[in-house]
Parts: sequence; C-alpha cells; structure tokens
Amino acid sequence: MIYKLLALNLDGTLLQDNGRINKVTREAIEFVRDKDVKIILTTSRNFPSAKRVAKSLKMEDHIVAHHGAFIGKELDKPVFIKRIPEDLTNEIIGLLESFSCQIKVIHEQFMIGNKMSLPNHLRARVVFQKANRLAYSEQYVDHLREELQDNPISPTMIEILFEHKNDRADAKKVFEELYDEIECIESSPFQLTIVPTKVSKLRSVQYLCEQHGIKREEVVAIGSDLDDLPLIKWAGLGVAMGNAPAEVRKAADWITRSYEDNGVAYMVKEHFRKQHRLTFLRNILEND
Repeated sequence: MIYKLLALNLDGTLLQDNGRINKVTREAIEFVRDKDVKIILTTSRNFPSAKRVAKSLKMEDHIVAHHGAFIGKELDKPVFIKRIPEDLTNEIIGLLESFSCQIKVIHEQFMIGNKMSLPNHLRARVVFQKANRLAYSEQYVDHLREELQDNPISPTMIEILFEHKNDRADAKKVFEELYDEIECIESSPFQLTIVPTKVSKLRSVQYLCEQHGIKREEVVAIGSDLDDLPLIKWAGLGVAMGNAPAEVRKAADWITRSYEDNGVAYMVKEHFRKQHRLTFLRNILEND
C-alpha cells in the first residue's frame, strides 16, 4: 500500500513529557516528508501551541487543533472553525460550578480558567505546554461565570479536570441529556472535554482527505489517547503507541513502541522505508 497522509497526535505520541521532540523522531518526520507524504498534526491542544510544534519540524500542512474544532495553517485563516455559543457556554459553566473541578474555556487566541489548587494525583495529568504569552494568553480568575457574563466568549472547546471520577461521569450524563449542540470527549478517567457537535479529530482528517483526494486506505494515523480511537479505527493503517490505553491498543492495526522509546520513529522505519517519493510514482504512472 502507498500511503499519502500521516496523521500524528502530539502528547504521548510525538512529544516527550517535557514537550520536546527526540532527534530520531525529528529525522523520521523529515524522512516521511521527503517522500511527499502529507503530515497532519491532530491534537487537543490550542492552535498556537500546535503551530509551534509544526514550525519546529518545518511542517507546512494543515493542523487539526482543539479536538478538531479548528483546522488551518495560520491562526487568522482557518479553513474550518466551529464554536460553542456564548449563552450555552455560560450555562455549562454554571452547571460545572457545582463540581470540584478545574475549568478551562478555550478560544484559539486565548484561554480563561478558574483558579483551583489541584490535588497531587491530578497534577501529573496537566499537559505540558511551553509558555508563550505573546502568542497565547492564559488567564485564571476567581469567579469564572461572572467573568464570562461580563466578557462573553464563544469557545472552540471547554476542558474540565475533575477531582473525582464519579463527578466526571455525572457531569457527562447531565450534558448529554440537556444539550444536542455539544459532545463530550473522555480524555482520561478524570478529564472531560466539551466540543461543538460533529467535531472530532476523525471528522477533520476526513475533511482534509476529501479536499486532497486522499482515500481512507492511504491514511496512517498514530495516536495514544482515547480521543484518537475513532481515527485509529478508521485509518487504512491505525497505529497505537505502546503507552496507549489497552482499549486503543486493542483497536489498532499495529502497535509501535512507547513515546519514551521513540515509537513514531520506529513505526516510520518499518512502514515507510520501502515507499518511493509520490512524485516519482506519479511520473512512472504518467509515462506508462
């Protein structure tokens, strides 16, 4: 099979715990890019954070950020963006205030959250994102709902980190019963992400495939999180990182090493080393 698109998750896949990319992984990405394969970053991160990773790898293809609510190459020129309405956002925050949780209301240009001292067992779950306040503003306030009433926001997503697992399940049930305009993504046992309906990494990759005439079987998707599961199941070659949850690994066509053992680089060497550049293959077909 000739692959034309590689979809890559960031945290737990491409990036190390410190937010950096190993040298061998960088070389692997360059190896795939030199074969004219499109490389799409698919992430729950905000666009500016994902863009910094793309620039460090000299990648120029579209980025799927905010769980799929934002697709684009530049911040001010998205090819797709979908938001949660202002009034609905206020209702959601009001309901969440009855739980012990940290809330982040995320826009592509900034984030605003409530101040909360996280318990020790949750601190390790906070995703490392290199600070760059000139590119992306992060603000924490004492009373989030009051702040949003004074300064309404229509975000691309809302991230919630619950102190108790049962609270996450209860909140998810409430939101699914009350609202058709949103979907809840279970990112971890304690985390819930709310996005506009019909938004996901999978739908965004499908959209880009349609734009570029790429077939499902020509797509490789590598991921490590529960929200990568639909994309891994759909792709022609769905790859789970060795550090992925059992449910993700079970659904994958192929399991690579963990991100600590450079799983992306290992997978690339196994599956792309015999593939010629796409331009070379096109020239052969045109001359036949």
